[in-house]
Order: sequence, then C-alpha cells, then structure tokens
Amino acid sequence: MPKRSASVATSAQKTEGKGKQELRYKAILNALNQTGSVSVDTLGAEIGVTPVTIRRDLEVLDRKGLLQRTHGGAVPIQPLFYQPFRRDRSFVAQVERQADQKRRIGYAAAALIQPDETIAVTPGTTAAAVVRALPLNYNLTVVTNTANVVMELSMRKDVKVFVTGGTLHGEWFSLVGPHAIRSLEHMLIHTLFIGADGLEPEWGATSYDPDEGELARTMVEHARRHIAVVDHTKLGKVANWRICPARALQTIVTDDGATDLMIAPFLDLGIEVVRV
Repeated sequence: MPKRSASVATSAQKTEGKGKQELRYKAILNALNQTGSVSVDTLGAEIGVTPVTIRRDLEVLDRKGLLQRTHGGAVPIQPLFYQPFRRDRSFVAQVERQADQKRRIGYAAAALIQPDETIAVTPGTTAAAVVRALPLNYNLTVVTNTANVVMELSMRKDVKVFVTGGTLHGEWFSLVGPHAIRSLEHMLIHTLFIGADGLEPEWGATSYDPDEGELARTMVEHARRHIAVVDHTKLGKVANWRICPARALQTIVTDDGATDLMIAPFLDLGIEVVRV
C-alpha cells in the first residue's frame, strides 16, 4: 500500500483533530444546558480528556459567547442585553420565574432540530431558552420578531438570523404590525417554537397580546412543524387571543411539574408531550 505524503497525512490529522474538538464542544454545551453549570474536572472525566484540554475548550467557547467561564468551570452565558432592565421588578420576575424549568425545556426543544432547518421562535422567555440551546454548526436560519433574540444570537456566527421588522412593541422587545406580517409572506419555516401565555386542549395556544398573537398565527401558517414550549403553569390556561388550535401542534415540550392529568387531554389529541 503506498504511503501518504507528509502533507496529506498532516491535513488528515488536522481534520480529525477538528472533528474531535467539535464533538467536545457539543458535549460541553449539552452538559451545560442539562445541568446549568459544569466543572473542569467532571467534564474531563466524562469526555476522557485532560483538564488542560477542557480549560482550553472552555476558553474558546467563552470567546465565542456560548458560555461564561467561572473559576473551575462554566455557567450559561447571561444575556447582557437585559442589564438595563435589572431594576424593573416585573421584568426580572418574569425572567427568573421557572428559570430552571425553562432552561431544561429549551434544551429538550432544541434537541428536536435537524441540520439545515429554518426555525422560528415567538416572543417570550421560554422560547428564548430554545435559542440559547441551539446546537453548534447545524447551518440553521432563525426567524424572529424579537430584538432580544437578535442580540443573543449576535455572537453565533454559525447561525443566520432573519428579522421580521415592524414596530417595536411592549416590554418583550417584539416587532409587530403589518410590516412584520408582510415580511413573512414568502417565508417557509421548518419548525416553529411557540411560547404561549396559555395552552388548553379546547382553546389551543393563546396570548394576552393581540399584536403578538396575530404575528404568531402568521408564523403558524408558514411553518411545517409546530412545537409549543411552555412550563407547566401555562397548561390549562386560556388567554385572550388564539395563536393556534391545539390540534395544530405536533409536540409540546414542558417540565416535569406537568402531571399526567394535565397532559392527558393533549395525548388524546395525538400530540406528543415531552416532559423534562
């Protein structure tokens, strides 16, 4: 068998090394999304590499804006865009409410994404958690009408972002109105993640805001797959404006606070329910 030249062998080694590196990055981010924090020693033992390698990986991911380095490990990146609103008690309360559940929901929902998809997210803290958990190097396009999602994705060079435009509205930085709706006219969305103020078997997914509800309905019309991402406190609730009927959903991702009784009506409709 002929020997490979030194340059070909070196190139192959570099490619193999990069592949292993990407796998480590994915493992680190998966662990972080699942647990909320990671340590160098634990990651090294689980992945099977030295602490020096893990520290180097964490530094790279920190520079990419995908996590925040701490002494001995890392935590999820904190959205600096929210800093001006830290004194707004109602805003902070909404961000922090069910925070751990929303993080787990976001991770589980993002795991349902396939490479090369165009995905969309509606406004809300739970849908934003999906964005923070997007897998690396999947060649994704994210459609959004929320300014905070745009800011949080600004460091993700592996993700294309399509912003609807429209009029800035409400405390959740959403863009709404006829311009936002028209921008979606020719858009084809593979997967839509729907955050809702209420999700009930008879009335479906609902919103307290008419403008956000209208834009979410338009996204539903242009999406092939519809996944509701709601914590258990939203199940059984009905808000003022319908986003879509429950039967339009293929999947609901919620937390383990959702009881069998709460999810049974959705299962009867043939909807897959993921509890995390």
